[in-house]
Amino acid sequence: MAPPGILNRYLLLMAQEHLEFRLPEIKSLLSLFGGQFTSSQETYGKSPFWILSIPSEDIARNLMKRTVCAKSIFELWGHGKCPEELYSSLKNYPVEKMVPFLHSGSTYKIKIHTFNKTLTQEEKVKRIDALEFLPFEGKVNLKKPQHVFSILEDYGLDPNHIPENPHNIYFGRWIADGQRELIESYSVKKRHFIGNTSMDAGLSFIMANHGKVKKNDIVFDPFVGTGGLLIASAHFGAYVYGTDIDYNTVHGLGKASRKNQKWRGPDENIRANLRQYGLEKYYLDVLVSDASKPSWRKGTYFDAIITDPPYGIRESTRRTGSQKEIPKGIEKCPESHVPVSLNYHLSDMFFDLLNFSAETLVLGGRLVYWLPVYTPEYTEEMVPWHPCLRLISNCEQKLSSHTSRRLITMEKVKEFENRDQYSHLLSDHFLLYQGHNSFREKYFSGVTKRIAKEEKSGQE
Repeated sequence: MAPPGILNRYLLLMAQEHLEFRLPEIKSLLSLFGGQFTSSQETYGKSPFWILSIPSEDIARNLMKRTVCAKSIFELWGHGKCPEELYSSLKNYPVEKMVPFLHSGSTYKIKIHTFNKTLTQEEKVKRIDALEFLPFEGKVNLKKPQHVFSILEDYGLDPNHIPENPHNIYFGRWIADGQRELIESYSVKKRHFIGNTSMDAGLSFIMANHGKVKKNDIVFDPFVGTGGLLIASAHFGAYVYGTDIDYNTVHGLGKASRKNQKWRGPDENIRANLRQYGLEKYYLDVLVSDASKPSWRKGTYFDAIITDPPYGIRESTRRTGSQKEIPKGIEKCPESHVPVSLNYHLSDMFFDLLNFSAETLVLGGRLVYWLPVYTPEYTEEMVPWHPCLRLISNCEQKLSSHTSRRLITMEKVKEFENRDQYSHLLSDHFLLYQGHNSFREKYFSGVTKRIAKEEKSGQE
Protein backbone atom coordinates (compact mmCIF):
# COMPACT_ATOMS: atom_id res chain seq x y z
CA MET A 1 0.00 0.00 0.00
CA ALA A 2 1.27 3.40 -0.94
CA PRO A 3 1.62 5.98 1.87
CA PRO A 4 -1.44 8.23 2.36
CA GLY A 5 -1.72 10.77 -0.45
CA ILE A 6 0.67 8.85 -2.74
CA LEU A 7 -0.76 6.75 -5.55
CA ASN A 8 1.21 4.07 -7.37
CA ARG A 9 1.22 4.26 -11.16
CA TYR A 10 0.00 1.32 -13.20
CA LEU A 11 -0.12 0.64 -16.93
CA LEU A 12 -3.35 -0.85 -18.23
CA LEU A 13 -3.23 -2.73 -21.55
CA MET A 14 -6.70 -2.45 -23.08
CA ALA A 15 -8.45 -4.68 -25.62
CA GLN A 16 -9.15 -2.97 -28.94
CA GLU A 17 -12.89 -3.59 -29.16
CA HIS A 18 -15.97 -1.86 -27.73
CA LEU A 19 -13.80 1.24 -27.39
CA GLU A 20 -16.53 3.49 -25.99
CA PHE A 21 -17.36 0.99 -23.26
CA ARG A 22 -13.85 0.74 -21.84
CA LEU A 23 -13.61 3.96 -19.81
CA PRO A 24 -17.01 3.59 -18.09
CA GLU A 25 -16.20 -0.01 -17.21
CA ILE A 26 -12.82 0.82 -15.66
CA LYS A 27 -14.23 3.85 -13.83
CA SER A 28 -17.13 1.81 -12.44
CA LEU A 29 -14.88 -0.98 -11.23
CA LEU A 30 -12.35 1.37 -9.65
CA SER A 31 -15.25 3.07 -7.86
CA LEU A 32 -16.49 -0.34 -6.71
CA PHE A 33 -13.11 -1.26 -5.20
CA GLY A 34 -12.17 2.09 -3.68
CA GLY A 35 -10.18 3.80 -6.45
CA GLN A 36 -11.05 6.57 -8.89
CA PHE A 37 -10.00 8.18 -12.15
CA THR A 38 -8.42 11.61 -12.29
CA SER A 39 -9.54 14.02 -15.01
CA SER A 40 -6.23 13.79 -16.92
CA GLN A 41 -6.83 10.08 -17.44
CA GLU A 42 -9.90 10.56 -19.61
CA THR A 43 -7.98 11.45 -22.78
CA TYR A 44 -6.70 8.06 -23.89
CA GLY A 45 -9.40 7.54 -26.50
CA LYS A 46 -8.51 4.65 -28.79
CA SER A 47 -5.05 3.95 -27.38
CA PRO A 48 -4.56 0.51 -25.79
CA PHE A 49 -2.13 1.93 -23.19
CA TRP A 50 -3.58 3.74 -20.18
CA ILE A 51 -1.61 5.00 -17.19
CA LEU A 52 -3.65 4.85 -13.97
CA SER A 53 -2.98 6.07 -10.45
CA ILE A 54 -4.34 3.46 -8.03
CA PRO A 55 -4.04 3.42 -4.21
CA SER A 56 -2.86 -0.18 -3.92
CA GLU A 57 -1.93 -3.34 -5.76
CA ASP A 58 -4.92 -5.08 -4.16
CA ILE A 59 -7.28 -2.67 -5.93
CA ALA A 60 -5.40 -3.27 -9.18
CA ARG A 61 -5.82 -7.05 -8.77
CA ASN A 62 -9.53 -6.71 -7.92
CA LEU A 63 -10.00 -4.58 -11.01
CA MET A 64 -8.51 -7.30 -13.19
CA LYS A 65 -10.72 -9.99 -11.60
CA ARG A 66 -13.69 -8.20 -13.16
CA THR A 67 -12.76 -6.33 -16.33
CA VAL A 68 -13.35 -7.79 -19.80
CA CYS A 69 -12.19 -4.60 -21.53
CA ALA A 70 -8.59 -4.80 -20.25
CA LYS A 71 -6.04 -7.50 -21.04
CA SER A 72 -3.35 -6.91 -18.39
CA ILE A 73 -2.12 -4.48 -15.76
CA PHE A 74 1.50 -3.65 -14.86
CA GLU A 75 3.17 -1.73 -12.08
CA LEU A 76 4.74 1.04 -14.15
CA TRP A 77 8.46 1.50 -13.48
CA GLY A 78 9.28 3.79 -16.38
CA HIS A 79 8.16 5.13 -19.75
CA GLY A 80 9.33 7.50 -22.48
CA LYS A 81 8.98 8.56 -26.10
CA CYS A 82 12.27 6.88 -27.03
CA PRO A 83 14.67 4.34 -25.46
CA GLU A 84 16.80 7.06 -23.87
CA GLU A 85 13.77 8.60 -22.15
CA LEU A 86 12.68 5.17 -20.93
CA TYR A 87 16.12 4.39 -19.47
CA SER A 88 16.26 7.79 -17.78
CA SER A 89 12.82 7.20 -16.30
CA LEU A 90 13.85 3.76 -15.01
CA LYS A 91 16.99 5.17 -13.39
CA ASN A 92 14.81 7.64 -11.50
CA TYR A 93 12.46 4.92 -10.22
CA PRO A 94 13.13 4.26 -6.50
CA VAL A 95 15.54 1.33 -6.09
CA GLU A 96 13.82 0.28 -2.86
CA LYS A 97 10.67 -0.44 -4.88
CA MET A 98 12.62 -2.64 -7.30
CA VAL A 99 14.67 -4.69 -4.83
CA PRO A 100 11.85 -6.97 -3.53
CA PHE A 101 11.45 -8.34 -7.06
CA LEU A 102 15.09 -8.41 -8.20
CA HIS A 103 16.94 -9.97 -5.27
CA SER A 104 19.24 -13.00 -5.66
CA GLY A 105 16.66 -15.49 -4.39
CA SER A 106 14.09 -14.62 -7.05
CA THR A 107 13.42 -15.82 -10.59
CA TYR A 108 12.17 -13.67 -13.44
CA LYS A 109 11.70 -13.24 -17.16
CA ILE A 110 11.28 -10.24 -19.45
CA LYS A 111 8.66 -10.19 -22.21
CA ILE A 112 8.26 -7.87 -25.20
CA HIS A 113 4.83 -6.66 -26.25
CA THR A 114 4.44 -4.49 -29.35
CA PHE A 115 1.23 -2.91 -30.60
CA ASN A 116 0.85 -2.53 -34.39
CA LYS A 117 4.29 -3.94 -35.23
CA THR A 118 6.12 -7.29 -35.14
CA LEU A 119 9.74 -7.49 -34.02
CA THR A 120 12.32 -10.12 -34.93
CA GLN A 121 13.79 -12.27 -32.18
CA GLU A 122 17.08 -10.44 -32.62
CA GLU A 123 15.38 -7.08 -32.03
CA LYS A 124 13.67 -8.43 -28.92
CA VAL A 125 16.94 -9.73 -27.45
CA LYS A 126 18.59 -6.37 -28.14
CA ARG A 127 15.90 -4.54 -26.20
CA ILE A 128 16.20 -6.91 -23.24
CA ASP A 129 20.00 -6.66 -23.17
CA ALA A 130 19.73 -2.86 -23.05
CA LEU A 131 18.19 -3.16 -19.57
CA GLU A 132 21.36 -4.60 -18.02
CA PHE A 133 21.74 -1.45 -15.91
CA LEU A 134 18.74 -2.53 -13.80
CA PRO A 135 19.78 -4.32 -10.55
CA PHE A 136 18.63 -7.81 -11.55
CA GLU A 137 20.27 -10.33 -9.19
CA GLY A 138 17.88 -13.26 -9.55
CA LYS A 139 17.93 -16.07 -12.10
CA VAL A 140 16.14 -16.12 -15.42
CA ASN A 141 13.35 -18.69 -15.57
CA LEU A 142 11.35 -18.68 -18.80
CA LYS A 143 8.82 -21.37 -17.77
CA LYS A 144 7.73 -20.57 -14.20
CA PRO A 145 9.24 -17.27 -13.07
CA GLN A 146 8.22 -15.64 -9.81
CA HIS A 147 8.14 -12.24 -11.46
CA VAL A 148 7.37 -11.21 -15.04
CA PHE A 149 8.51 -7.88 -16.49
CA SER A 150 7.41 -6.41 -19.79
CA ILE A 151 8.65 -3.90 -22.32
CA LEU A 152 5.63 -2.53 -24.16
CA GLU A 153 6.00 -0.51 -27.35
CA ASP A 154 3.24 1.54 -28.97
CA TYR A 155 3.48 2.06 -32.75
CA GLY A 156 0.18 3.92 -33.11
CA LEU A 157 -3.21 2.95 -34.48
CA ASP A 158 -2.67 3.09 -38.25
CA PRO A 159 -1.66 -0.33 -39.67
CA ASN A 160 -1.02 1.26 -43.07
CA HIS A 161 1.58 3.70 -41.76
CA ILE A 162 3.69 1.96 -39.14
CA PRO A 163 6.50 4.21 -37.90
CA GLU A 164 10.11 3.06 -37.67
CA ASN A 165 10.28 3.98 -33.99
CA PRO A 166 7.54 3.63 -31.35
CA HIS A 167 5.49 6.58 -30.13
CA ASN A 168 5.80 5.41 -26.52
CA ILE A 169 7.76 2.75 -24.65
CA TYR A 170 6.79 1.37 -21.24
CA PHE A 171 8.45 -0.95 -18.74
CA GLY A 172 6.67 -2.52 -15.81
CA ARG A 173 6.09 -5.50 -13.56
CA TRP A 174 3.16 -7.66 -14.58
CA ILE A 175 0.45 -7.79 -11.91
CA ALA A 176 -2.53 -9.65 -13.36
CA ASP A 177 -4.56 -10.39 -16.48
CA GLY A 178 -8.19 -9.42 -17.08
CA GLN A 179 -11.15 -11.71 -17.69
CA ARG A 180 -11.09 -11.83 -21.48
CA GLU A 181 -11.47 -15.63 -21.41
CA LEU A 182 -15.05 -15.19 -20.14
CA ILE A 183 -16.08 -14.00 -23.61
CA GLU A 184 -15.22 -17.44 -25.01
CA SER A 185 -16.21 -19.65 -22.06
CA TYR A 186 -19.66 -18.00 -21.83
CA SER A 187 -20.13 -17.74 -25.60
CA VAL A 188 -23.77 -17.86 -26.73
CA LYS A 189 -22.70 -20.47 -29.30
CA LYS A 190 -22.08 -22.93 -26.46
CA ARG A 191 -25.11 -21.97 -24.37
CA HIS A 192 -27.87 -24.48 -23.73
CA PHE A 193 -30.85 -22.11 -24.07
CA ILE A 194 -30.76 -19.17 -26.49
CA GLY A 195 -33.19 -16.89 -28.30
CA ASN A 196 -33.21 -14.58 -31.31
CA THR A 197 -31.81 -11.69 -29.27
CA SER A 198 -29.57 -13.42 -26.69
CA MET A 199 -26.97 -10.88 -25.59
CA ASP A 200 -23.33 -11.31 -26.62
CA ALA A 201 -21.34 -12.64 -23.64
CA GLY A 202 -18.74 -9.86 -23.69
CA LEU A 203 -21.40 -7.14 -23.65
CA SER A 204 -23.28 -8.94 -20.86
CA PHE A 205 -20.21 -8.78 -18.62
CA ILE A 206 -19.59 -5.15 -19.57
CA MET A 207 -23.17 -4.32 -18.56
CA ALA A 208 -22.75 -6.07 -15.21
CA ASN A 209 -19.54 -4.11 -14.62
CA HIS A 210 -21.19 -0.81 -15.58
CA GLY A 211 -23.87 -1.71 -13.05
CA LYS A 212 -21.23 -2.32 -10.34
CA VAL A 213 -22.73 -5.74 -9.64
CA LYS A 214 -21.08 -7.42 -6.67
CA LYS A 215 -21.39 -10.50 -4.48
CA ASN A 216 -24.78 -10.94 -2.73
CA ASP A 217 -26.46 -8.16 -4.75
CA ILE A 218 -29.99 -8.70 -6.06
CA VAL A 219 -30.10 -7.99 -9.81
CA PHE A 220 -33.32 -7.72 -11.80
CA ASP A 221 -34.08 -7.86 -15.55
CA PRO A 222 -37.66 -6.83 -16.45
CA PHE A 223 -37.21 -7.96 -20.09
CA VAL A 224 -35.31 -11.13 -19.25
CA GLY A 225 -35.72 -13.09 -22.50
CA THR A 226 -33.42 -16.12 -22.30
CA GLY A 227 -31.55 -14.69 -19.31
CA GLY A 228 -28.15 -13.87 -20.79
CA LEU A 229 -27.79 -10.78 -18.60
CA LEU A 230 -28.66 -12.77 -15.48
CA ILE A 231 -25.81 -15.17 -16.20
CA ALA A 232 -23.18 -12.41 -16.20
CA SER A 233 -24.45 -10.99 -12.89
CA ALA A 234 -24.62 -14.44 -11.31
CA HIS A 235 -21.02 -15.09 -12.35
CA PHE A 236 -20.03 -12.15 -10.13
CA GLY A 237 -21.96 -13.61 -7.19
CA ALA A 238 -25.27 -11.71 -7.45
CA TYR A 239 -28.68 -13.29 -6.94
CA VAL A 240 -30.73 -12.85 -10.10
CA TYR A 241 -34.40 -12.39 -10.87
CA GLY A 242 -36.37 -11.53 -13.99
CA THR A 243 -39.71 -11.13 -15.73
CA ASP A 244 -40.90 -11.28 -19.32
CA ILE A 245 -44.28 -10.97 -21.01
CA ASP A 246 -43.58 -13.94 -23.33
CA TYR A 247 -44.90 -17.13 -21.68
CA ASN A 248 -43.13 -19.44 -24.12
CA THR A 249 -39.72 -17.83 -23.59
CA VAL A 250 -39.99 -17.90 -19.79
CA HIS A 251 -41.00 -21.56 -19.82
CA GLY A 252 -38.68 -22.61 -22.65
CA LEU A 253 -41.48 -23.67 -24.99
CA GLY A 254 -42.11 -23.28 -28.70
CA LYS A 255 -39.81 -23.05 -31.69
CA ALA A 256 -36.06 -23.18 -31.14
CA SER A 257 -33.76 -20.37 -32.22
CA ARG A 258 -30.80 -22.66 -32.83
CA LYS A 259 -30.03 -23.75 -36.37
CA ASN A 260 -31.08 -27.29 -37.33
CA GLN A 261 -33.39 -27.55 -34.28
CA LYS A 262 -37.17 -27.22 -34.74
CA TRP A 263 -38.52 -27.18 -31.17
CA ARG A 264 -37.03 -26.39 -27.78
CA GLY A 265 -36.25 -29.35 -25.56
CA PRO A 266 -37.86 -30.00 -22.14
CA ASP A 267 -34.81 -28.71 -20.24
CA GLU A 268 -34.17 -25.56 -22.29
CA ASN A 269 -34.80 -22.71 -19.85
CA ILE A 270 -33.02 -19.97 -17.92
CA ARG A 271 -32.43 -22.13 -14.84
CA ALA A 272 -30.72 -24.72 -17.04
CA ASN A 273 -28.41 -22.02 -18.43
CA LEU A 274 -27.33 -21.03 -14.93
CA ARG A 275 -26.89 -24.71 -14.06
CA GLN A 276 -24.66 -25.11 -17.13
CA TYR A 277 -22.18 -22.65 -15.62
CA GLY A 278 -22.51 -23.87 -12.02
CA LEU A 279 -24.52 -20.76 -11.03
CA GLU A 280 -27.92 -22.26 -10.22
CA LYS A 281 -27.65 -21.31 -6.54
CA TYR A 282 -27.90 -17.64 -7.58
CA TYR A 283 -31.19 -18.16 -9.43
CA LEU A 284 -34.15 -16.63 -7.54
CA ASP A 285 -36.92 -16.91 -10.13
CA VAL A 286 -38.28 -15.73 -13.46
CA LEU A 287 -41.95 -14.82 -13.83
CA VAL A 288 -44.34 -14.17 -16.70
CA SER A 289 -45.16 -10.51 -16.10
CA ASP A 290 -45.83 -7.26 -17.97
CA ALA A 291 -43.16 -4.58 -17.46
CA SER A 292 -45.77 -1.86 -18.01
CA LYS A 293 -47.76 -3.09 -14.99
CA PRO A 294 -45.22 -4.27 -12.38
CA SER A 295 -46.94 -6.09 -9.52
CA TRP A 296 -44.60 -4.98 -6.75
CA ARG A 297 -45.37 -3.56 -3.35
CA LYS A 298 -43.89 -0.15 -2.64
CA GLY A 299 -40.29 -0.26 -1.47
CA THR A 300 -36.73 -0.82 -2.64
CA TYR A 301 -35.64 -4.26 -3.77
CA PHE A 302 -32.78 -4.24 -6.24
CA ASP A 303 -29.10 -3.34 -6.17
CA ALA A 304 -29.06 -3.18 -9.97
CA ILE A 305 -31.51 -3.36 -12.87
CA ILE A 306 -29.75 -4.55 -16.02
CA THR A 307 -31.84 -5.08 -19.12
CA ASP A 308 -32.15 -5.03 -22.90
CA PRO A 309 -35.68 -3.84 -23.79
CA PRO A 310 -37.14 -5.04 -27.12
CA TYR A 311 -36.84 -2.54 -29.99
CA GLY A 312 -39.52 -4.03 -32.25
CA ILE A 313 -36.97 -5.40 -34.74
CA ARG A 314 -36.51 -9.09 -33.90
CA GLU A 315 -38.73 -9.05 -30.80
CA SER A 316 -42.08 -7.24 -30.69
CA THR A 317 -42.82 -4.54 -28.13
CA ARG A 318 -46.07 -5.61 -26.48
CA ARG A 319 -47.96 -4.95 -23.28
CA THR A 320 -51.16 -6.27 -21.77
CA GLY A 321 -54.38 -4.25 -21.78
CA SER A 322 -58.02 -4.56 -20.84
CA GLN A 323 -61.16 -4.93 -22.95
CA LYS A 324 -61.71 -1.16 -22.54
CA GLU A 325 -58.39 -0.46 -24.28
CA ILE A 326 -59.22 -2.34 -27.47
CA PRO A 327 -58.92 0.11 -30.40
CA LYS A 328 -62.11 1.12 -32.18
CA GLY A 329 -63.07 -1.05 -35.12
CA ILE A 330 -61.93 -4.31 -33.50
CA GLU A 331 -64.60 -6.64 -32.18
CA LYS A 332 -64.63 -7.11 -28.41
CA CYS A 333 -65.29 -10.38 -26.63
CA PRO A 334 -67.11 -9.58 -23.36
CA GLU A 335 -66.83 -13.13 -22.02
CA SER A 336 -63.04 -13.34 -22.46
CA HIS A 337 -60.78 -13.00 -19.42
CA VAL A 338 -57.62 -13.16 -21.50
CA PRO A 339 -55.70 -9.82 -21.41
CA VAL A 340 -55.60 -7.86 -24.63
CA SER A 341 -52.17 -7.58 -26.29
CA LEU A 342 -51.39 -3.99 -27.25
CA ASN A 343 -48.51 -2.10 -28.82
CA TYR A 344 -46.01 -0.84 -26.25
CA HIS A 345 -44.38 2.27 -27.66
CA LEU A 346 -40.71 2.75 -26.91
CA SER A 347 -41.35 6.16 -25.35
CA ASP A 348 -43.80 4.58 -22.90
CA MET A 349 -41.49 1.65 -22.28
CA PHE A 350 -38.52 3.80 -21.27
CA PHE A 351 -40.79 6.11 -19.25
CA ASP A 352 -42.01 3.08 -17.27
CA LEU A 353 -38.51 1.62 -16.96
CA LEU A 354 -37.01 4.78 -15.43
CA ASN A 355 -39.92 5.27 -13.07
CA PHE A 356 -39.77 1.63 -11.98
CA SER A 357 -35.99 1.85 -11.46
CA ALA A 358 -36.27 5.07 -9.47
CA GLU A 359 -38.85 3.43 -7.22
CA THR A 360 -37.28 -0.02 -6.69
CA LEU A 361 -33.50 0.53 -6.78
CA VAL A 362 -31.61 1.01 -3.53
CA LEU A 363 -29.96 4.41 -3.15
CA GLY A 364 -26.72 4.19 -5.14
CA GLY A 365 -28.08 1.28 -7.20
CA ARG A 366 -27.65 1.37 -10.97
CA LEU A 367 -29.87 1.00 -14.02
CA VAL A 368 -28.11 -0.24 -17.17
CA TYR A 369 -30.11 -0.56 -20.40
CA TRP A 370 -29.90 -0.28 -24.19
CA LEU A 371 -31.48 2.64 -26.03
CA PRO A 372 -32.00 2.20 -29.82
CA VAL A 373 -31.49 5.36 -31.88
CA TYR A 374 -31.94 6.49 -35.46
CA THR A 375 -28.51 8.06 -35.95
CA PRO A 376 -29.41 11.03 -38.25
CA GLU A 377 -31.90 12.31 -35.66
CA TYR A 378 -30.03 11.48 -32.45
CA THR A 379 -29.13 14.16 -29.91
CA GLU A 380 -28.09 13.73 -26.28
CA GLU A 381 -31.33 15.45 -25.24
CA MET A 382 -33.21 12.36 -26.45
CA VAL A 383 -31.73 10.19 -23.69
CA PRO A 384 -34.46 9.60 -21.07
CA TRP A 385 -33.87 11.22 -17.66
CA HIS A 386 -35.42 11.11 -14.20
CA PRO A 387 -35.02 13.40 -11.16
CA CYS A 388 -34.03 10.43 -9.01
CA LEU A 389 -31.44 9.08 -11.45
CA ARG A 390 -28.09 10.54 -12.52
CA LEU A 391 -26.59 9.71 -15.92
CA ILE A 392 -23.24 7.93 -15.46
CA SER A 393 -22.32 6.96 -19.02
CA ASN A 394 -23.69 6.82 -22.56
CA CYS A 395 -21.84 4.51 -24.99
CA GLU A 396 -22.64 3.86 -28.63
CA GLN A 397 -22.62 0.55 -30.48
CA LYS A 398 -23.30 0.96 -34.21
CA LEU A 399 -25.88 -1.41 -35.70
CA SER A 400 -25.90 -0.07 -39.28
CA SER A 401 -25.06 3.05 -41.25
CA HIS A 402 -28.18 4.77 -39.93
CA THR A 403 -28.96 3.07 -36.60
CA SER A 404 -27.17 2.30 -33.37
CA ARG A 405 -27.92 1.48 -29.79
CA ARG A 406 -26.55 3.27 -26.77
CA LEU A 407 -25.72 1.62 -23.47
CA ILE A 408 -27.13 3.96 -20.83
CA THR A 409 -25.96 3.69 -17.20
CA MET A 410 -27.76 5.64 -14.49
CA GLU A 411 -27.40 5.73 -10.69
CA LYS A 412 -30.13 6.38 -8.15
CA VAL A 413 -29.20 9.53 -6.21
CA LYS A 414 -32.53 10.53 -4.66
CA GLU A 415 -35.35 8.67 -2.94
CA PHE A 416 -38.52 8.14 -4.98
CA GLU A 417 -41.53 10.10 -3.72
CA ASN A 418 -44.64 10.20 -5.89
CA ARG A 419 -45.13 8.48 -9.26
CA ASP A 420 -47.81 10.96 -10.40
CA GLN A 421 -45.51 13.88 -9.59
CA TYR A 422 -42.76 12.43 -11.80
CA SER A 423 -45.23 11.62 -14.58
CA HIS A 424 -46.20 15.30 -14.79
CA LEU A 425 -42.58 16.46 -14.57
CA LEU A 426 -41.34 14.14 -17.31
CA SER A 427 -44.24 14.34 -19.74
CA ASP A 428 -42.77 17.13 -21.90
CA HIS A 429 -39.42 15.38 -22.20
CA PHE A 430 -40.97 12.11 -23.34
CA LEU A 431 -43.14 13.92 -25.87
CA LEU A 432 -39.87 14.95 -27.55
CA TYR A 433 -38.88 11.30 -27.38
CA GLN A 434 -41.95 10.08 -29.29
CA GLY A 435 -39.81 9.77 -32.40
CA HIS A 436 -38.51 6.47 -31.11
CA ASN A 437 -41.97 4.97 -31.55
CA SER A 438 -41.14 4.67 -35.26
CA PHE A 439 -37.68 3.15 -34.73
CA ARG A 440 -38.78 -0.07 -36.46
CA GLU A 441 -40.02 1.81 -39.52
CA LYS A 442 -36.88 3.93 -39.66
CA TYR A 443 -34.68 0.85 -39.24
CA PHE A 444 -36.31 -0.99 -42.13
CA SER A 445 -36.61 2.13 -44.29
CA GLY A 446 -32.84 2.34 -44.20
CA VAL A 447 -32.54 -1.34 -45.14
CA THR A 448 -35.01 -0.86 -48.03
CA LYS A 449 -33.12 2.19 -49.32
CA ARG A 450 -29.80 0.34 -49.16
CA ILE A 451 -31.19 -2.66 -51.08
CA ALA A 452 -32.71 -0.36 -53.72
CA LYS A 453 -29.40 1.47 -54.08
CA GLU A 454 -27.51 -1.84 -54.50
CA GLU A 455 -30.01 -3.06 -57.09
CA LYS A 456 -29.73 0.19 -59.04
CA SER A 457 -25.96 -0.02 -58.92
CA GLY A 458 -26.10 -3.59 -60.19
CA GLN A 459 -28.33 -2.62 -63.12
CA GLU A 460 -25.94 0.12 -64.15
